[in-house]
Amino acid sequence: MTKATADDARWMAAAVALSERGRGRTSPNPNVGCLIVKNGRVVGRGWTQPGGRPHAEAMALAEAGAEARGATVYVTLEPCAHQSPRGPACADLLVAARPARVVGALTDPDPRTSGEGFARLRAAGIAVTERVGAEAARRAMSGFLTRQTLGRPHVTLKLATSLDGRIALPSGESRWITGAQARAHTHLERARADAILVGRGTYEADAPRLDVRLPGLEERSPVRLLLSRHPAPEGWNGIASPHDIASLANIDHLFVEGGAETATAFLAADLVDRLLLYRAPILIGEGRAAIGDIGVTNLAEAHGRWRCIDSRIFGADRLEIYERQR
Repeated sequence: MTKATADDARWMAAAVALSERGRGRTSPNPNVGCLIVKNGRVVGRGWTQPGGRPHAEAMALAEAGAEARGATVYVTLEPCAHQSPRGPACADLLVAARPARVVGALTDPDPRTSGEGFARLRAAGIAVTERVGAEAARRAMSGFLTRQTLGRPHVTLKLATSLDGRIALPSGESRWITGAQARAHTHLERARADAILVGRGTYEADAPRLDVRLPGLEERSPVRLLLSRHPAPEGWNGIASPHDIASLANIDHLFVEGGAETATAFLAADLVDRLLLYRAPILIGEGRAAIGDIGVTNLAEAHGRWRCIDSRIFGADRLEIYERQR
């Protein structure tokens, strides 16, 4: 395997950024990003298109044309090596294009490709460098990877609380805990999900639209899911238990947004992979807690489960992003 160069991390970061454009729209395929660079200049770029095709590599190669020959290709996931009725294998497209080098972030966990894509490139005399920008690529494609490894969608839980962990006054009043900037960021997170879920209590109390209300992103509104043992109303899909998310077709990124009972149910089932904690600089005192009993019986088992990976300020509010450590 050829060694990474000083510029590889920078170009791969750009490829990861491209992959984010497809997040929440490519299932059941991964949201891959691809960048083709020649003599320090980008000659092709691509990201997996809605519905999963064209693949990122095919899009980038089409833009690069003959310039791909002798270039360096940066791709966030190993190029696919299996045949599909929907299009040719990306490893074969790359072999035909004859780049000098392919830099990949992650090996594809799909057993139809795993390792074979990189092997096919090497067999054709194309240099391959692996695991450049792997952590960022893993986060960007967390939905596909979680589906492949755990057999279910990647779950993000959003909580908006006061400093003392309350989501509403004793009366139930909760609009608004956080300010307009934090709420706008929530809409951006919605746009990056395949589906968004609330519980029956939130549905009945708030009649939420759960759409994306950011200019230019309205069409990115996710599928609406209701956690309830009763039939879902028109325009909604229902599941009776958090564990039922494994059966959701073409849902790789699930955004859980509403209700203390729903948050508690997903946390108790250990199905939350990412936590968005928005905190407003207010104290409520006696009020409704953000979560209930999640089954923690001693402090020792509570430690080490969550790691803060980012924090941001939105107006007066603070967002902390945590990942579940498994």
